[in-house]
Amino acid sequence: MHMSRDHLHGAVTAPGVTAHDADAPFLELLARGAAAEAYDRPVLLARAERAPDERIAALEHARLLALRVRAELEGRRRREAELSALFETAHDLAGLRDVDAVLQAIVQRARSLLGTDVAYLSLNDPARGDTYMRVTEGSVAARFQQLRLGMGEGLGGLVAQTARPYVTDDYFRDDRFRHTAAIDAGVRDEGLVAILGVPLTLGPNVIGVLFAADRRARVFEREQIALLGSFAALAAAAIDTANLLTETRSVLAGLERANEIIRDRSAVIERASDVHDRLAELVLRGGGVQDVAAAVSHVLDGAVEFTDTAPADALEASRGEGHAVRHGDDWVAAVTAGGELLGALVLHGHPGLDPVDQLTLERAAMVTSLLLLARRSAAEAEHRVRGELLDDLLDARDRDPRLLRERAARLSADLDATHVVLAARLDAVAPDAGHEAPARRRLWAAASHLAATGHGLAAVRDGGTVLLLPLEPGDSATELARRTALHLGGAVHEAVTVGASGPVRDLAGTPDAVVAGYEESRRCLDALRLLGRRGDGAAAEDFGFLGLLLAGERDVTGFVTRTIGKVVAYDERRGTDLLHTLDAYFASGMSPARTKNALHVHVNTVAQRLERVGRLLGDDWQSPARALEIQLALRLNRLADPPRH
Repeated sequence: MHMSRDHLHGAVTAPGVTAHDADAPFLELLARGAAAEAYDRPVLLARAERAPDERIAALEHARLLALRVRAELEGRRRREAELSALFETAHDLAGLRDVDAVLQAIVQRARSLLGTDVAYLSLNDPARGDTYMRVTEGSVAARFQQLRLGMGEGLGGLVAQTARPYVTDDYFRDDRFRHTAAIDAGVRDEGLVAILGVPLTLGPNVIGVLFAADRRARVFEREQIALLGSFAALAAAAIDTANLLTETRSVLAGLERANEIIRDRSAVIERASDVHDRLAELVLRGGGVQDVAAAVSHVLDGAVEFTDTAPADALEASRGEGHAVRHGDDWVAAVTAGGELLGALVLHGHPGLDPVDQLTLERAAMVTSLLLLARRSAAEAEHRVRGELLDDLLDARDRDPRLLRERAARLSADLDATHVVLAARLDAVAPDAGHEAPARRRLWAAASHLAATGHGLAAVRDGGTVLLLPLEPGDSATELARRTALHLGGAVHEAVTVGASGPVRDLAGTPDAVVAGYEESRRCLDALRLLGRRGDGAAAEDFGFLGLLLAGERDVTGFVTRTIGKVVAYDERRGTDLLHTLDAYFASGMSPARTKNALHVHVNTVAQRLERVGRLLGDDWQSPARALEIQLALRLNRLADPPRH
């Protein structure tokens, strides 16, 4: 409920003002949960109406009290949410069935309450003498999710050594901890900037670290550090409980194996049915590939891992037969979907496998393929949003610039920054369509990830992929194209050729900017392929006049502008005739003496004009290659604008 101006005016000017009168507008603001800025309005209005000093002082005092009450209420709400999350987590721990699920819930709630982009948890591996990622939430980079770190390395190593929380608001500029190439590469892939880490302790020992991180600079408050520490304590308790459960289960498993001799076949069938139910429940609960491997490891009493580097002969045999096959002391079950090979489940060190357990491993491979397809669908949905925005920039030129900027901002892209349009295409000759389609999907996935981590956009177009990436200060379109070709080629394990446009600006406000940039990048891509430079990257400016001969469309205006545009602009701005001087200079065999005769001026005048040309075009303008391009540009310029008689 808002107070009218007349009502407030009456309250200000009425004689005998009481503290209750001054409190009234602020009580109404508190009742409707108004923003902090609204509390200044009654005081400002009283001053504007020249209310008595006593009235203004009373309002000021009431405002401060109301703001203090509001802050206390907000703090109570925040603490209530934090305590509720901690209670729910403790409740999960009390009914612990799956430690991964509990740890995942802890990380999810920590990320939600602290409002960070990413949260993750690492655990120490005493057997290998390092530490590894156990749970991540909000992570998009595969290399980051699979990091294994040596003890004492990175910010986590500092936390583990000191058993104290550490926070950095700019990871790469912080020298308090030891940076390594592997950790920095993973953090850079994920795009993290601000990181908070708190220790997971069991007694005097640090067993891991719980992290919260943002992809932008951020200062973590003391209450947030304490909250993450509370979650870390719950995570350590969950791990301790899981260890006790594991020991108990190990004893029970030993007793069960001793009793297997007298079990009949129906018990084995029942166990297989139980595995099936577990896997079905895992899928419904949204588990991951590693959850499947862990579940099957427990049931088969062996180490099961998902990998894409299984022995090729065993992998092909399993794929062809549709069954798990033995390879030495291991068993390999191919993970396939629609004829596409996605990897394999490998059961290590378990040569004696009965048919029911073999079927269990095969069912687990089938469930793994379903989970991988679901994960791919989710990733493709996210990448599709970026592709739709780039498609709109390429096709729908009448879109509202404001809406385009808002859509880009939600994807961490800035349409007001300088960008380069890149056209990428696979160049390996595909033996058949069955090979080409997966290769294109891999290219699209790699380009989408590059766009997401580089604050750009990507879309599928014309049998290849088009990217819109920001151009950093000091960088060039040529270097960006070469880096992109190397990155995409390494990701898909095939040669990828990339053509780049020149820098493009004001993408939202200039509808044709992206379209023109894409056409230029495609011409550059065609030129690279015609020159046999497959797997390379280059920008249109690298080809000079050869680009006119090789490209399918002749960008004469663009070539003339790049070559002699500065001279043309200088003549138009100053009223000079440097172009005519250049024509005469080249027509006279680049002789200043003959040029001055052709122009009927003094030789010093020719020298001065040529010196001005050098400052505009660069010191190498008379080199054979540059001179050839300049003469061609001069002739094309004359043809495009013939003299009028």
